[in-house]
Amino acid sequence: MPPDLCNVAEPRTAPYMSAPRKIDFHCHSHFSDGSLAPEELVRLALQQEVTHLSITDHDTVNAYSRTLEALAAGEGLSLITGCELSCQWQRRNIHIVGLNMDLHHVGYRQAMQAQSQARLRRANSICAALQRLGFDVNLAAVQDLAAPGIIGRPHFAQYLVETRQMHSLAAAFKRVLGSGKAGDIKTNWPCLETAVDWITQAGGVAVVAHPLKYKLTLTKLRGLLADFAAVGGQAMEVVTGHQDPSPTRTLADLAQRFDLHASAGSDFHRPGQPWAALGHVQPLPDRCQPVWELWS
Repeated sequence: MPPDLCNVAEPRTAPYMSAPRKIDFHCHSHFSDGSLAPEELVRLALQQEVTHLSITDHDTVNAYSRTLEALAAGEGLSLITGCELSCQWQRRNIHIVGLNMDLHHVGYRQAMQAQSQARLRRANSICAALQRLGFDVNLAAVQDLAAPGIIGRPHFAQYLVETRQMHSLAAAFKRVLGSGKAGDIKTNWPCLETAVDWITQAGGVAVVAHPLKYKLTLTKLRGLLADFAAVGGQAMEVVTGHQDPSPTRTLADLAQRFDLHASAGSDFHRPGQPWAALGHVQPLPDRCQPVWELWS
């Protein structure tokens, strides 16, 4: 369903961020493929002493509400609006995080509706693909598993496990839902330029999410960042979850090369995943330009 933004808090502008103690600008709630409600995310962030948080659900901003903003503000947590948009670049699925957007912007609300419809079409296509392989899939039941969020591949995997058609989530992805498998439907996502434009027109900052997860060669990654910067992208994630020093140095070098600001986030989805624990985000290298300078 299209997101209901009527309860989103005003104003959208993030507080001045001269020296945040601890940030996490990439995490997910149960409105996409995370397991926690937004309020639970905020409470967990507070337990981890996070001072500045952005909830970046996939293609929806339903996590944001006046209630959530009041909860965060009452505890001294700065909540930055965010979303992780799906798009395509050279026939590859790429994710662009938007930070500090005006969620009431008319164009952005229309963008969220378009992404919601694209995800619904994709869910129907995944269902049909699994049925052609002989699986018994009830789309309404998968939607119930996704509620209150939107359907993604993890929910189909969960359904196959719960109906005993697969013995584990890992097996479901390895056999039918992982990259290149029958259930990995390449939906008609917008192009990179469109996704960046949606974010910037709403006053936000476009950020390339987890650049190393696309398994691009260094040459291809440079090409992505060059095209991203050329269409108005302003930042990239230099730190994503638990990350060794070597890739952090590589990404910091790339950020400098393409004059991109640096962001960082855990990519948290659920408790029990130490490689993506909420708030466990390494500091940005000193030579990076922090992303919050773009709205401070």
